[in-house]
Amino acid sequence: MSASAVRPNRSASSSPADSPGSKSKTDDTGVDSVSPESAAHILTGFNGNRRVPPPVNEPIKSYAPGSVERAALKERLRSMSNERVDIPLIIGGNEVHSGETAETVMPHNHRHVLAQWHRASAANIDEAILAAQKAGRDWANWAWEDRAAVFLKAAELLATTWRATLNAATMLGQSKTAFQAEIDAACELIDFWRFNPHYAQSLYDEQPLSDRTMWNQLDYRPLEGFVYAVTPFNFTSIAGNLPTAPALMGNTVIWKPASSAMLSAHYIMKLLEEAGLPPGVINFVPGDAGLISDKLLAHRDLAGVHFTGSTAVFNNMWKTIGASMSRYKSYPRIVGETGGKDFIVAHSSADPVALSVAIARGGFEYQGQKCSAASRVYVPESIWPEVRDRTVAIMQDIKMGDVTDFRNFMGAVIDKKAFTKIGEYLEHGRKNANIVAGGVARGEDGYFIEPTLIETKDPAYRLLCEEIFGPVVTAYVYPDSKWEETLRIVDETSPYALTGAVFSRERKAIREAALVLRNAAGNFYVNDKPTGAVVGQQPFGGARGSGTNDKAGSKLNLVRWISPRNIKETFSPPTDYRYPFMAEE
Repeated sequence: MSASAVRPNRSASSSPADSPGSKSKTDDTGVDSVSPESAAHILTGFNGNRRVPPPVNEPIKSYAPGSVERAALKERLRSMSNERVDIPLIIGGNEVHSGETAETVMPHNHRHVLAQWHRASAANIDEAILAAQKAGRDWANWAWEDRAAVFLKAAELLATTWRATLNAATMLGQSKTAFQAEIDAACELIDFWRFNPHYAQSLYDEQPLSDRTMWNQLDYRPLEGFVYAVTPFNFTSIAGNLPTAPALMGNTVIWKPASSAMLSAHYIMKLLEEAGLPPGVINFVPGDAGLISDKLLAHRDLAGVHFTGSTAVFNNMWKTIGASMSRYKSYPRIVGETGGKDFIVAHSSADPVALSVAIARGGFEYQGQKCSAASRVYVPESIWPEVRDRTVAIMQDIKMGDVTDFRNFMGAVIDKKAFTKIGEYLEHGRKNANIVAGGVARGEDGYFIEPTLIETKDPAYRLLCEEIFGPVVTAYVYPDSKWEETLRIVDETSPYALTGAVFSRERKAIREAALVLRNAAGNFYVNDKPTGAVVGQQPFGGARGSGTNDKAGSKLNLVRWISPRNIKETFSPPTDYRYPFMAEE
């Protein structure tokens, strides 16, 4: 089946049903909760400790003129631009058309409709819960190697026949350039699907000590219930990883993708189906975030939340879960990566050329719409004029426009809401600081914001503190003699602690920054931009207001999706209750 083909529709007329002989009861939300009493059908017939293929990071294709991958991507961009896809919910393997639809448009050409997608109703959400419960009875008891095989196959499909489709969907639906789509929708997602099985294998290999009298074992059970995965618009790889990481560990998932990244999410789901993902393991439920969260966070079988998005939304979810603890069967696992106000701090010994490139790439690639994007920089007076002029020269050379024109370095911001919010920050900078370059917003045809550099003399200025999520970098210029004081300002200015970078050619200054800023960033970069974490190389996540720091792309994240059971088997049980110390002298 080709990546652009549509899989035959399973009947959506009937709701997912319990298997014969299973029992159900109604919980306090009015939704049937399936009892685990029915035995799972387990296939066996293999002896041996299987090993997944050693993971290797997927090479980034160049898309240079004349390359095979460039021609394939250009062709898929053309064909996808002429399609209008109908995106259904997928519940228990069935395509469900609710009839209540919304449109997906190109951010860089917002009159061009790419797809219409169906919103989940309250009844659809209930169906998804039942589908996850039903699938969980079998999926949880699959050999982990068989679960891993599904995602290893998905990785290979994405590396080959599906690559152009998922990259094109990311470019057109999320306004990423070919390079930004390649490192995200292709390479990083392939890496997640290859490295996570490797980490799972390592985890399962960890077993307790035993001796000749007993055998101690750890059973790495999935969580009891379903996992609610909520994914953002800005990374297709995150949209693919958040539902599949818990699924790899035996959990079933209800996935709510971002409404502004629906096209790539749809193709991820279709790719997983082609890779052999069983019905109901991941249920694709787009729709109103409030409605979906209200239903799922109130359900007694909520086992966990895997989230990437805004800090405010995550905080509200946490409050809801905390206020509902008496309702749940188990304590839900809450894993979230949220906002960032990521910094670059430069010492007077920093290389101005490298620093300028880091500001431009770290701040303006993908229009600054990365949780890790550089948005505040601290530069000493002695090198600021050169850094400023070099950065402005790069900005003036940057081309922005339709991402299907491969000469463009930037596309549009994701939607009108983001365009309006960023525009308000630009106006604030115009009135209260100095716009060094950029500052122009044009929304007639697409949601375009020029790369913008702002200078302020106030280290507590609003644009140094608040997340903007756009191509806006604010600089604070400090006296060279105030290095230590500036480090403390960097640490205390923002509530976030996601990524950060220090630039210096003096090791003493690097050590000082690493110590003072130890808790200011979960991913800390030395003489490099604070973006571009690679699976297997830089596990990603931050603390403070940036999330739970559970490090996507590492074994640490997978630990959150299992509930270990210890089993002790004694070979020679005692036959007398008395202990030797009880004997008479």
